[in-house]
Amino acid sequence: MNITYNKDIGTKQKALAINLDPEIYGSFAEIGAGQDVAANFFKAGASSGTIAKTMSAYDMTVSDAIYGALKVKRYVSESRLMAMLGHEYSLLIERLAKQRGDNTTFFAFSDTVSTLNYHKTNEAHGWMGLRFQLEPNGAFNDVVIHVKLLDTDSNLQQQAVGVLGVNLLYACFYYHETPTVFLLSLMDELSKDRIQIDMIRFDGPNFEKVDNRLMSLHLVKYGFSDAALFGPDGENQQPSEALYKKHIVVIRGRFRPIINVHMDMLNTGVKQFKQEPDVDKKNVAVISELTLQSLKERNAAENAEIDEKDFLDRVDILCSLGQTVLISNFHEYYKLVSYLSKITNLKMGVVLGYPNLEYIFGEEHYTDLPGGILESFATLFSRKVKLFIYPTLRNGVIMNCLRFFPPPHLIDLYRYLIANNKIEDIRNYNENNLHVQTDIVLQLIKQGVEGWEQYVPAEVATMIKARCLFGYPCPVDPTTGASIKIDEAAAK
Repeated sequence: MNITYNKDIGTKQKALAINLDPEIYGSFAEIGAGQDVAANFFKAGASSGTIAKTMSAYDMTVSDAIYGALKVKRYVSESRLMAMLGHEYSLLIERLAKQRGDNTTFFAFSDTVSTLNYHKTNEAHGWMGLRFQLEPNGAFNDVVIHVKLLDTDSNLQQQAVGVLGVNLLYACFYYHETPTVFLLSLMDELSKDRIQIDMIRFDGPNFEKVDNRLMSLHLVKYGFSDAALFGPDGENQQPSEALYKKHIVVIRGRFRPIINVHMDMLNTGVKQFKQEPDVDKKNVAVISELTLQSLKERNAAENAEIDEKDFLDRVDILCSLGQTVLISNFHEYYKLVSYLSKITNLKMGVVLGYPNLEYIFGEEHYTDLPGGILESFATLFSRKVKLFIYPTLRNGVIMNCLRFFPPPHLIDLYRYLIANNKIEDIRNYNENNLHVQTDIVLQLIKQGVEGWEQYVPAEVATMIKARCLFGYPCPVDPTTGASIKIDEAAAK
């Protein structure tokens, strides 16, 4: 049953509504943050109509005995959560399906959470998920989220987990037909300075039309998280788990579309980064980053809506090239580096074009910082970070680090960064690429000008022509007026 979204409905009201629904019945397994989710259903009243069992296996040996031993002993992890969901849901079906399966939609709720320790030295975060049916005897669906807990008191963090868990259950049963409403409802009675949701995944027959990459975009768009990550397969990933203890190389762009210049930047930049003496080249994660600002058209108003199809078109191409994609709300590079530095303490590389080097040294971009450009540089360069600069062609001159002249009062600072191996020119680049600009290629694509294919990777050209991406003029069906898409094999 899908109902109208009411943002004013409280946690107790949601729990009571579920308790009074005769079809909804299931179990709770909570580790690490008390049992505040189940407690909300007990406190709401009529909980016997909903709760088959509540449990918590805090001892690691007990947890392993129930859910299986972990290869990597990280108990607050997605793998542990999925083991919990699978075990608890299977027990429900095994024990209760014959007895009440014809008139019950079963669910198993699980969470594994680490709240602040006594000395407040740990990262407070957790995994939470629901496996559930939407019709009796039906197949199950999964919704999984990762949450960062931002309260500075462990009791408040437990309370936030309790509210979020109720919101998740309520959304799964009553807002499943409208994913954007589903997302918004997760923050009911919570605030963005209390929690961040940086990963969500929808699986199952009732979510076949949900694109998890789009859900990643919405997490950042709605301010639920500063960043979201997904892999080449389009599956959402939790950044801290995917990038844990890895060297990271990141390239930022609009990628509309990705052209040979981008690929040359990435390939040469990554190759050069791996040659650094303090880099383990077998442990490098490469990320293509899209910022919210880059997803808006040039000259668009600040509150302009993001074209979701255009976003997915860009992502389809990046993923087809094997790229891991990060969506972020970090307009400034120092904010991106600060975020990634909380995930890994290994050396990172940032690949950027010469114009972005000029941007970084523009003091007007740091007027909101008390320490101005020095404060931003303290964040950008104080960690194990190195910038790799791809040259730009201007008026027949190749502009690179040697030809960059910052304002006079910043020259010594720039020389210091060069001397200390914080900034370096990319070598062995393809000089032919310097004559190509993304916006010009985009115009050629829109106009269907012969020969534009030479400026993009072959597989990208194939996808653009087959799917009529970025305004490419596909043939039009005279009866419907719709574009006629062609087979990708025929487009090669």
